[in-house]
Amino acid sequence: MSEHFLVTGGNRLEGEVLVGGAKNSVLKLMAAALLAEGTTVVTNCPDILDVPLMADVLRGLGCEVELEDSEVRITTPAEPKYHADFDAVKQFRASVCVLGPLVARCRRAVVALPGGDAIGSRPLDMHQSGLRLLGARSEIEHGCVVAEADDLHGANIRLVFPSVGATENILMAAVLARGETVIDNAAREPEIVDLCNMLNEMGAKVSGGGSSTLTIQGVRKLEPTTHRVIGDRIVAATWGVAASMTRGDVRVRGVNHKHLGLVLDKLRTAGAEVTPEVDGFRVIQRGRPKAVNFATLPYPGFPTDLQPMAIGLAAVAEGTSMITENVFESRFRFVEEMIRLGADARTDGHHAVIRGVPVLSSAPVWSSDIRAGAGLVLAGLVADGTTEVHDIFHIDRGYPRFVENLRGLGGVIERVGSE
Repeated sequence: MSEHFLVTGGNRLEGEVLVGGAKNSVLKLMAAALLAEGTTVVTNCPDILDVPLMADVLRGLGCEVELEDSEVRITTPAEPKYHADFDAVKQFRASVCVLGPLVARCRRAVVALPGGDAIGSRPLDMHQSGLRLLGARSEIEHGCVVAEADDLHGANIRLVFPSVGATENILMAAVLARGETVIDNAAREPEIVDLCNMLNEMGAKVSGGGSSTLTIQGVRKLEPTTHRVIGDRIVAATWGVAASMTRGDVRVRGVNHKHLGLVLDKLRTAGAEVTPEVDGFRVIQRGRPKAVNFATLPYPGFPTDLQPMAIGLAAVAEGTSMITENVFESRFRFVEEMIRLGADARTDGHHAVIRGVPVLSSAPVWSSDIRAGAGLVLAGLVADGTTEVHDIFHIDRGYPRFVENLRGLGGVIERVGSE
């Protein structure tokens, strides 16, 4: 049996929604627990499928992992195992973030090439080149990333692109390396800052989080800590866009609105009233959204994870929008599904031109990744009739209590089984 959503359009979303911990942070924080012997506690964990998947990866490396409510307790042994096998890591991309901690702790790592969303090529060459500069040997062998080091030493590392994953792996390897490491053109995402903060709580010496240059003074040993995950800015923005698309009034809580500066500015350009609040923001859209152009870029630019939501907003906006995808080349697969729903859209290379229509038309559609799935549900909210959204396991990987939250805002959605 598989499951799909039935989404009935026509309702204005209104009310309040609480956002949990960030998916793009919690998995890396769990991996960081490998760096210290003892029990590390991560709180404000989102109730998503990827958390127990990462727990299984850590258990395979010799850790004891307990999941309870929004808390994860990870007890790391004195000598973790260094081989993360294919069965454990094949289901999600973030599993590769154990590479850096294993090289740092064990001086050796064998990590099967990860699976994850079908959004384009995401090679590991920057991860490997960074580890090599730190003194490790790294190759791809038999479908695995293999890294070994007799000793890790500081290095000056400049990334050719501010890759989040490469920044995280190199950072976590460098905290236990001898001497100073400088990572230039590092990723600046709030989730990177969250990881830096947790590492410093464990006894690391990392400075520059949130800037394009990270400086790490290596230490001999880290200690366990208790750390609270930051709020999920991508989930928060999804609800904000949903408010605009449905001409609704939604208060989003549990997130730092400063992490969404450009995104909220785009909603204002679309005609929404956006009010920052102490623990979130409020979006009110009183009429049909106006067309807005979007171009995805690394933080602090417009997030590629919100590109499907941008296309959904453009599809019902008044006027013509251009969406430019600069990060993942295959993310425009989403446009094909939007066309099923009656969107007036065409793509040319990494550009999509969307001419807004007043109402979309319901149809069966298929999710290709987490964000595409959420974007299709949002499109179903502004379509006539009932839209079937299939392959919803993707959505479960990134959006906790998705059905309950949407219903709480007045959306009409039902999870049903199918052969």
